[in-house]
Amino acid sequence: MSVRRPKVLLVTSPYHSGVVEAAGVWLPLSFVYVGGAARAAGAEVRIYDAMSLFASHQDIANVIAEFQPDIVGTTAITATEPDARVICATAKRWNPAVKTVVGNVHATFCWDQILRDDPNVDFVVRGEGERTMEELVQAVAAGEGYDRIRGLAWRKDGVPVSNEPRPFEPDLDVLTPAWDLVDWPLYYYRPRPEGRLAIANSARGCGQRCSFCSQQKFWARTWRGRDPLKFVTELEMLRDTYGVRVTMLSDETPTSSGVRWEKILDLMIERGTGMEILMETRVDDILRDEAILPKYVKGGVSHVYVGVESTSQSTLDLYQKDIKVNESKKAIELINAHGMVSETSFVLGTPEETAASIRKTVELAKWYAPDMAFFLALTPWPYADISPQLDSRVATRDYRRYNLVEPVMKPDNMTMEEMQSELHRATGHFFHDKFKNLDKLSPGKRSFMVKVLKLLIENSYLGHEMHRMASGAQMPESVKAMLAEIQSADISGGRPNDAARRKAS
Repeated sequence: MSVRRPKVLLVTSPYHSGVVEAAGVWLPLSFVYVGGAARAAGAEVRIYDAMSLFASHQDIANVIAEFQPDIVGTTAITATEPDARVICATAKRWNPAVKTVVGNVHATFCWDQILRDDPNVDFVVRGEGERTMEELVQAVAAGEGYDRIRGLAWRKDGVPVSNEPRPFEPDLDVLTPAWDLVDWPLYYYRPRPEGRLAIANSARGCGQRCSFCSQQKFWARTWRGRDPLKFVTELEMLRDTYGVRVTMLSDETPTSSGVRWEKILDLMIERGTGMEILMETRVDDILRDEAILPKYVKGGVSHVYVGVESTSQSTLDLYQKDIKVNESKKAIELINAHGMVSETSFVLGTPEETAASIRKTVELAKWYAPDMAFFLALTPWPYADISPQLDSRVATRDYRRYNLVEPVMKPDNMTMEEMQSELHRATGHFFHDKFKNLDKLSPGKRSFMVKVLKLLIENSYLGHEMHRMASGAQMPESVKAMLAEIQSADISGGRPNDAARRKAS
C-alpha cells in the first residue's frame, strides 16, 4: 500500500515597509534552502511568496485550502512576527491537525513567548533551519520523535520547551537549495528590469559585534564560507538554467576571508560568468581590498553597501562598529572611484538625538558622498545586545513598526512625531542633493541614479517628501525640472508595476 507524501507549504508574510521593495522583487532564499531540506525528507513542497505577490491573508487561506498541506511553515523577523501568527491561525482554522512552524531571527530568540502566547504555533525552528526542518518532516510523518530534534522548540505536555541547540552546518555546500521551486518570472531588479534577479549566499555568518544588529547574535559571531568554485558554478547554473542576470549576495560579510573572496573574483573573471553582483560588506574589508577593487568591477560587482551607521565616533563606539569615521569616508571614496554604486545607511535616534544632530548627520552624509544613503530608526530588537540600555525609552511594542523606517523609541528631547518627520526629511534632503549633482556623475552612473531616484519617488515614502519639497520654496526650479525628468523616465522594461501585481495576485 502506498503512503502519501507529506505536503509542506512555505509562506512568506504579506508585510510591506516600502524601502527595500522599491529596488526590486526579492525571492525568499531561506525557503529555497528549507524547501530543499523538506523535499530531501520525502515531502512535496510548495513556496507561496505572499509578500512579493502583494497577496492578502485571504489569498493565503485559499492557497492552504487548495494545497492541503500537512505542515505550514513561515518565518518571523520582528516586524513580520504578527503576520506569521496570523498565517498559523489561518492554517489551524482550515484544519486544526495541520502542523505550524515558525523560524528566523525573532522566533529563534523569542520562542518561549511565541509558544506561550499563541496556541496556533506548534513548533519554532531555532537557528539554521535545514536539518531541523528535514527531521521535523520525518517526525510529523511518524507522529513522534520531536524531543530528539536539535534546534526545535515545541510544547511538551503543554509547556514550551526547547531541545538542545543544533550546531551550524560545517559544510554549506552539502545543502541542497530547491531552485526549481522558485517562481522565477516574479523576481527582478528594478533598475535592470530586463535582468532576472536571484539572491544567493556564498557564506553565512558574521563575526562582528554591532550591538544593534541581529545577525551577529543569530550566527553566534561565527562565519563559514562556501567553496569558491562551487559558488561560482552555482551562479553559472542560475544564469544558464533560469535566466538570472543579477544576483544579490545575502551574505552579511562575503569578504571576511580575503583570500577566498579574491578567488571568487578571479573565477568570475576567468570564466566570464557575466553576472551582475549586488553585495554588502564592511568598511575595513574595502580598505583591505583597495588594490584588488578593479577585480570587483571585472568580476561583475556593480553595487556595494557598507554600513557606516553614524558620523559620530562616540555613536559608532556605542554601536560597537569597530570602525573610525575617516575610514568610512575613505571606503565610500574607493567604491565611487571604481565606478561601483556606493550605498550606506545611518542609524538615528539615540537617546541624546535632536533635530539639529540629525540635520548635521545629513550634511555629513552629503560630505561622505555615497550614491545612496538611507536614514534608519534605531530599533532595539527585544533580543539585541543594545536593548537593555534602551528599553525604558521604547514607546511601542507594536512589532509591525520594528522595520527601521518607523521610530519605536523616543529620544529624550524629541517627540515620536518629530523623530519620524526628521527621518523623512533626512532622506528627502539627501536625495535632493543627489538631484542637484547628477550632472557630475559618469553617464552610466547617472542613468542608473535616474532610474533609482524614480523608483524611490514612486515606490517608497521618499515620494511624499520630495513632492512636498517641490511644492515649496525649498527646491530650485532646476531641480524641479530634473525631478520631472526622473519621473518621466521609462524604466518598466515591460515589467508589471505594483498595482498590476496586486491585481494579478
